[in-house]
Amino acid sequence: MTQSTPSKAEATRDRILQAALKLFQEKGFDATTMRDIAQAAGKSLGSTYYHFDSKEALVMAFYEESQDALQDRIPEAMAGHKDLASRVRAVIQLRFEQFGPNRSVLGALFRNAVDPQHPLSPFSAHTKAIRDKAITHFEEAVRGGDVKVPKDLQPHLPRLLWMYQMGLILFWIYDRSKGQARTWSLLDKSLPLLVSALKLSKMPLMGPVRAAAIDLMSTVLEPEPAL
Repeated sequence: MTQSTPSKAEATRDRILQAALKLFQEKGFDATTMRDIAQAAGKSLGSTYYHFDSKEALVMAFYEESQDALQDRIPEAMAGHKDLASRVRAVIQLRFEQFGPNRSVLGALFRNAVDPQHPLSPFSAHTKAIRDKAITHFEEAVRGGDVKVPKDLQPHLPRLLWMYQMGLILFWIYDRSKGQARTWSLLDKSLPLLVSALKLSKMPLMGPVRAAAIDLMSTVLEPEPAL
């Protein structure tokens, strides 16, 4: 079966998106204008706005396409693994592979990550749909894994794992070691500790610790009220 050729509109859209990502990497998100993007893509400003009504829309398209590219690959990578550490590692490893070519672009975009009110923040209301899709991969990892999770933690564990992944991604973005070796070392050393902590969390005396962890996740992920 032959692969369908992208339509002219799809090709134009992709050209604009790639031009935008290159400029975000070179100039930064805030310093780049839609006019800059149109010029770099060799398109009119009107055509650029036709496909993307803002710089934020361009970034959201990048996030969405990156997420969609993993929808089928992640379940395949987890297949055959029952231990939770291997399943979680499969999710995170594929995420790094997907983002690898655009690591410097993420560095430019993640400067806004700490502000949950910023539309490009992974914690914002604007990115909730993408965030929820990413969290479903960790839901699947836990559901098919070998760790019995306490009932009060079950609804929250996938988000905890997503937050763990986000911390690793942030470390990876600024990791200057060859091949980001320090990031892989951090993953190799921290993931077994995390899984061991989950196993210990079943102990009755760990109830207050679980409650504190759940409260912490709520603090981070619940949107702040607008001022």
